[in-house]
Amino acid sequence: MIWKILIALVVIVVGLVAGIALQPARYRVSRSTTIAAPAPVVFAQVNDFHRWTAWSPWEKMDPAMKRTYEGAPAGVGARYAWEGSREVGEGRMTIVASRPSDLIQVELEFVKPFAGTSVAEFTFQPEGEPDGDRTLVTWSMTGDKHFIAKAIHLVMSMDRMIGDQFDKGLAAMKTVAEAASRS
Repeated sequence: MIWKILIALVVIVVGLVAGIALQPARYRVSRSTTIAAPAPVVFAQVNDFHRWTAWSPWEKMDPAMKRTYEGAPAGVGARYAWEGSREVGEGRMTIVASRPSDLIQVELEFVKPFAGTSVAEFTFQPEGEPDGDRTLVTWSMTGDKHFIAKAIHLVMSMDRMIGDQFDKGLAAMKTVAEAASRS
């Protein structure tokens, strides 16, 4: 009887390990919104880390977090580090690509609560004729999933973990950029 239970447990464990190992090695989360402001106005909100306090959902989760800005004031080479509550953790961001009114890529290095790296990308697509008075903004994040992350994602996907935060951030960015466009 004990052998049957042990064999069943081994089969379950091997099946679980195989199921985790077969999960995709990368994740991608993406959200978009249209903002009633020209691309240069929206781009400026993302290209300067100092402006993120006005729209980033993680800034709202822990207004008391410690922030450090280094490198270029904006664009490629701008760096931002944070250390905060358990919800926001600790990490660093660096703008690694910045094409005016088109694309911004940010390298993210997470330290706490889990170590890891990801790439966030913002694209800005002018809409509306003839002067492009609206902008379709897409915020995406991609990264690799190690074994533990694959196991966690069996019960909680990255899309569920950060997708809602992207929606909140884009809604706040919309408010800020549209106000800046009117003034």
